[in-house]
Amino acid sequence: MRHLFSTIFLLSLFCATATAQRADYDVIPLPKLVKVDSARVFNLQQGATVAFDANNPEIYRIAQFLCEWVGETSGVGLTLAPNDKKAVVCLSLDYPAADDAAELTEQQKEAYILKVDKRGIKIIAREPVGLFRAAQTLRKSLPVVKGGAQSIELPFVEIRDEPRFLYRGVLLDCGRHYFSVDFIKKFLDVMALHGSNQFHWHLTEDQGWRFEVKAYPQLAVKGSVRAQTVIGPGNSGIYDGVPYGGYYTQDECREIVRYAAERYINVVPEIDLPGHMQSALHVFPHLGCKGGSYPVRTYWGVSREVLCGGNPETLTFLKTVLGELCDVFPSKFIHIGGDECPKNRWRECAKCQAKIKELGLKDDGRHSPENQLQSYINREVEAFVKERGRDIIGWDEILEGGLSGGSIIMSWRGVKGGIAAARQGHRVIMSPNVYSYIDHPQLKDYGKQPRTTDSYLVSASKVYSFEPLIPDSLTVEQQKLILGPQVNLWTEHVAYPEHAFYQLLPRLGAASEVQWCLPAQKDFEEFKKRLPRLKKIYDLMGVTYCRQIE
Repeated sequence: MRHLFSTIFLLSLFCATATAQRADYDVIPLPKLVKVDSARVFNLQQGATVAFDANNPEIYRIAQFLCEWVGETSGVGLTLAPNDKKAVVCLSLDYPAADDAAELTEQQKEAYILKVDKRGIKIIAREPVGLFRAAQTLRKSLPVVKGGAQSIELPFVEIRDEPRFLYRGVLLDCGRHYFSVDFIKKFLDVMALHGSNQFHWHLTEDQGWRFEVKAYPQLAVKGSVRAQTVIGPGNSGIYDGVPYGGYYTQDECREIVRYAAERYINVVPEIDLPGHMQSALHVFPHLGCKGGSYPVRTYWGVSREVLCGGNPETLTFLKTVLGELCDVFPSKFIHIGGDECPKNRWRECAKCQAKIKELGLKDDGRHSPENQLQSYINREVEAFVKERGRDIIGWDEILEGGLSGGSIIMSWRGVKGGIAAARQGHRVIMSPNVYSYIDHPQLKDYGKQPRTTDSYLVSASKVYSFEPLIPDSLTVEQQKLILGPQVNLWTEHVAYPEHAFYQLLPRLGAASEVQWCLPAQKDFEEFKKRLPRLKKIYDLMGVTYCRQIE
């Protein structure tokens, strides 16, 4: 009988050991350096304490995030214990000093060290943002346990990490379709999970003006509403007959800015000018070249109706709008669009032609007078926001009329615009459509996914394969002008939150390794092996995603 009890005890012990919940550090994006001692583990148990500087409210908030994430993922509840020297988890800003006195890069400010040993878990950073990044790494290292675990085994490890790029962007187009403040907050949470730090918020379009401007109360009220919306991919000529609208008050925008900042994400607002402005012309028709009635556009594509480049009230309007934009958004980057601005109306417009003559603009063999007129508007706007300590970003079309030195180019028509801009000494954000436009299908079989556009495939592997620095085309010094990459979620054919997240995920996981990791670290087959646990976190967060990956 004694032998029977011994056998039962050993079997139960074996089963408990076999089913023990164990962490690993195969996370997305992959840290720079991971040294694991799998033979030794630390047991993180219920009620373990988390120490932090009680005098620093920013670190206190990060400690709260850490407790929340560990509890949601593993079920292990942690307890905050400010300044407790015996705590199991310790957050501190005791990052080892650099060997030289050189000024830190923004990436180095995000650096962290995460150590697990017999004493517990120590997270060290130079600045609070590094603690936040480390807390996300710990969160993604834990097993997702349904019903919760009493304890988690963490192998001993030393992780040293910092991002590759300063700018790690994601665009959400709210001009074509409006998304609620609650949705945007969840969108930001998903960005933070992946280490992205720039939320490019596309706020105005021909199909809707979404930003409240106090000086022009009717601009958002009337400019945000279109009479109906075209149905189906492309412009089918079939409409739903349902009015569509929605805009963000300045207080709501400030709330988004606050929420993003707590997650170390900067909000880059975009007011697209001087094209993509038909919603504004609906409210102020005198700012168009031909006058008359301009309905808020009900279908997609590029409108010929743009702001009049020769009307002095155009600049007054733009500076008023951008002045309020700068009051609401503290971002150092202000995006002015500048893409897809047809010059048909300007060529026909007496005011525009008179302004071209006044400015002495002539075709120089590279830039037409009308393209140079757009550059004149860009420079006026740039000088205006520069007075407020901001830099403008524009899509690569703003190269076509010549640029001032302070402009940042967002290269979307492939990488040629970014290469040309870097060679001219401009800073660049790489966002080429064939790698970065995640409104396009991600599976070869279009029937297995929600319908968007049929123009080309942007699979997760395609996103993952992008190299932003283009070493064969740029010198080492020119490569330093590449601030980083961005993925873009346009919403002509994405009207609902579930569809938006489906388009975003897991491609943002692939993009995060482009944004964060060195090229030598990247391996798509290994990335796929690390993806299942991240998908479990998506499930915990309640967001949809594409379950197939190509």
